[in-house]
Amino acid sequence: MAELDQTAAMTAIDAPVTLEELDEAQIRVDLAAAFRLAARFDLHESVANHFSAAVSPDGKRFLCNPKWRHFSLVRASELVLLDADDPSTMDRPDAPDPSAWCIHGAVHQRISTARAVLHCHPPYASALIGLEDPTIPPLDQATARFWGRTYYDFEMGGPPDDPAEGARVAEAIEGHSVMMMGNHGVTVVGETVAHAFEELYFLERACRTTVLALGTGRPLRPMDDELADSVARMWTRFTDQGPAHFAELKAILDRDDPSYRD
Repeated sequence: MAELDQTAAMTAIDAPVTLEELDEAQIRVDLAAAFRLAARFDLHESVANHFSAAVSPDGKRFLCNPKWRHFSLVRASELVLLDADDPSTMDRPDAPDPSAWCIHGAVHQRISTARAVLHCHPPYASALIGLEDPTIPPLDQATARFWGRTYYDFEMGGPPDDPAEGARVAEAIEGHSVMMMGNHGVTVVGETVAHAFEELYFLERACRTTVLALGTGRPLRPMDDELADSVARMWTRFTDQGPAHFAELKAILDRDDPSYRD
């Protein structure tokens, strides 16, 4: 494999910054990277999942993937800039997928702190959320990350391109950063693209661990509540890990295929 160039190596150790400190160009690069990485990690499904990131202080102006573009091909320059308050959005020649507008538009319109919103159908999370009890048990550190802080939504009221369903999802996710959506998929919210991607990354790993453990057919041995609470709190002290991990992942993209930055 080619050596990492000096610029990529420096990117990997840059100090993390908040989304509000970044300009739109940098947000485009980070969001494009999230698409490419989601494809690498098999977190997406077909061309009908969506990520978005706010670029205005009120959160209502946001970037989203173009309609039916495969995650592995997304480039920063082609991300569509939308306004959650613009009722004519779906009349535009570059209108997004209707389900993207219904859910992401509603979330960005309602929740100014939803700086990055990642919605997809990862295989293990999707399998788990189809069970009668989809709770992620605290089996290890990754699963305990979500102990007591995951919202399980069982009220799906219609297809995701229904504005009423988009409004319901936006109302349900307010105050939460992780939502397991019954019979649907997952949505995570973060203060930056990097923070949101870290949640998504660990959420799918936690679901994979759970599904694999359940698949053995043997009794589970989860942590007791006190230990699970302690481990969940531990994760809140690692706020810099997400941006650091994301920077490293972008360095890998820069080595293999930096076209996401175009």
